[in-house]
Amino acid sequence: MKAAVFDNSGTLIRRYRALKNLKTGKICDRMNSLDIVDYRDRRALVVLQTDPATCIVNAKPDQTIYEFIKRNRIDFDVSYANTAVTSDEILDILRDDPATVRDIQDTIDAVSSKNYNIQICSGSGFIVNIDRNMVDFTITAGGKLFPEVLEVVEELRKRNIHIYIASGDRRGSLRELARIIRIPQENVFDTADTERKAEIIQNLKRRYSSVMMVGNGLNDILALREADVGVLTLQQREPVPQRLIDAADYVVDNIREVLDIEF
Repeated sequence: MKAAVFDNSGTLIRRYRALKNLKTGKICDRMNSLDIVDYRDRRALVVLQTDPATCIVNAKPDQTIYEFIKRNRIDFDVSYANTAVTSDEILDILRDDPATVRDIQDTIDAVSSKNYNIQICSGSGFIVNIDRNMVDFTITAGGKLFPEVLEVVEELRKRNIHIYIASGDRRGSLRELARIIRIPQENVFDTADTERKAEIIQNLKRRYSSVMMVGNGLNDILALREADVGVLTLQQREPVPQRLIDAADYVVDNIREVLDIEF
């Protein structure tokens, strides 16, 4: 038996992000959130485990993010970080930070105006600067399923290859995606950071004769190296660092090309 593990954002879906720079107040859609985390200082990308289209949109805009999380008992997870950080450390930073729910709502509005589906992507969150004890950016991401994905998933299923998703995206969004592409909910690993994705591949290699990992970003690099076959997809059409290319056994321009790879 074989298994194929897919990242979500940029791999199964074309992702669109909107980030709000809280220093300038400007919304930008050309910045890569992972690059921002890696740029300088110790930073972490935090995903809120709640439905942005209802819970966040309907929340009082003037409350701080800390107040929103505490009053509504919102779970959150670190999706990507360039340093070790705990939930308590993040809450300590948020406690005195002036960032508000409106700052998140602004990014939701920006994504919604482009007609991207927030329900199949990471949803909303923020980038926290641990060195400066502040929130640098708020962020919302939406997606559109790449048109070839359903065909690829169906063909892999016909070949008796078990399909998994391992992604840093929000739990609810990945459950919705699993429903759309018709894979079991138990085959979905949500809010998985770089190390967790590698652990998932390690565990699956104990169950399957061969495991393929398909991803597109730096948070996939350890999983690409750990898999029996690592596939880097460039379908998102974003620049990727050379070290990510070097980590992959194959580099493809379209998810359909996965079907031509023997593993």
